[in-house]
Amino acid sequence: MQAVLDDYQTAPLFDEERVLFCLIDKIVTDSSLIGQSDIDEAHAAGWTDEALYDAITVVSLFQFYNCWIDSTGVADLPAAVYETMSHRMATGGYAPD
Repeated sequence: MQAVLDDYQTAPLFDEERVLFCLIDKIVTDSSLIGQSDIDEAHAAGWTDEALYDAITVVSLFQFYNCWIDSTGVADLPAAVYETMSHRMATGGYAPD
């Protein structure tokens, strides 16, 4: 995970994962530059329309949330809360029992 956060281009990823991260990077940097060739490349790497829709939606929502939090001054959750949530989501998914 840390290698991806440091630099996805040199991280030990499968080629299809690197293609998706490249698309995500382009979305975050300047989404107006996304064109059909980007989608075609992702399809060629094996990503379905549904998977791309999900990835684009998640990236877009997080960008919105980060902008909203920064602009409103709402405090982020403490790191310990994210740690607890990550363990719950890893074993039980998003919905709490």
